[in-house]
Formats: sequence, structure tokens, C-alpha cells
Amino acid sequence: MSSNVRLTAWVRGDVQGVGFRWWTRARALEIGVLGYASNLDDGRVQVVAEGPREYCERLLELLRTAPDTPGQVVGVADLWGEPRGGYDGFAIR
Repeated sequence: MSSNVRLTAWVRGDVQGVGFRWWTRARALEIGVLGYASNLDDGRVQVVAEGPREYCERLLELLRTAPDTPGQVVGVADLWGEPRGGYDGFAIR
């Protein structure tokens, strides 16, 4: 397994008020990453995930391409970094 990483993704589109954060949490828990999903004031959802790189890559792929996401994803920007820790699950903020 690869080393742990931190993924920060900003999801644009119709993603607030449609269950997108809950859907993201369910996928993150299935994959096995820690972190959170939160609504931003500009209408985007920010997703922070930490875990093995391949797990985080899988979550990012789902954010971008899964056909069953609530709402409608228009685009996803991502930033990779070192894990910071401090998560004991995947939270909705």
C-alpha cells in the first residue's frame, strides 16, 4: 500500500442542499479514508480526505465521474499534500 496523503477537492455545480455531502461521506467510508465534506459560501463543497494515495484517488475519481451523485457536478479542482491527521472518521461539516 502507498503512503498516506491528503486530498483537498473543491466540487462545483449543483452540490448543496441535495445530499451530496452525505453521498460523499458514504463513499469515503466505503473506501476507507478519513476527513470531512463541508459546504462553502460560494456554493461549492470542499472535501478533505486522508489515507493511502490510491484510496484518495478513488474518491476523487468518484467525485468527478460517478453517475449516481446527488445534484450535478460541473467540475472538481484538487490539491494534494501531506496528511495532517486528527480525523477519526469522515464528518459532515
